[in-house]
Amino acid sequence: MIKNRVKNFYDLKVWQDAHKLTLEIYKETKKFPKDEQFGLVSQMRRAASSITANIAEGFGRFHYKEKAKFYQQARASTAELQDHIFLSQDLNYLIKQKARDLFQQANLILKELNGLINSINKQLK
Repeated sequence: MIKNRVKNFYDLKVWQDAHKLTLEIYKETKKFPKDEQFGLVSQMRRAASSITANIAEGFGRFHYKEKAKFYQQARASTAELQDHIFLSQDLNYLIKQKARDLFQQANLILKELNGLINSINKQLK
């Protein structure tokens, strides 16, 4: 039996999950007040899109140490996005259940990134 090999960054489940979250963030932030367009909306969209961009860039790197660096940056952007989700809920821009769902999606991505980083770190040893 031939295993499905990951040939491109978009074959990674973590990238696929992060892409779905990014699309959801864009959809939800369209509903935010117009005066947040250059504030929280911009911050959330940049943090979300940074997750997938860093995964893609890390995948494209040749050396394991460089890969790990970009995957760690993706993890940091995920945590930043979680903070923005909390703030959005507290400002009543997101209903509690939607905020909880987005936060849980981000938690899954954090776990997947941790697995990817641990795998890379094993290669370094």
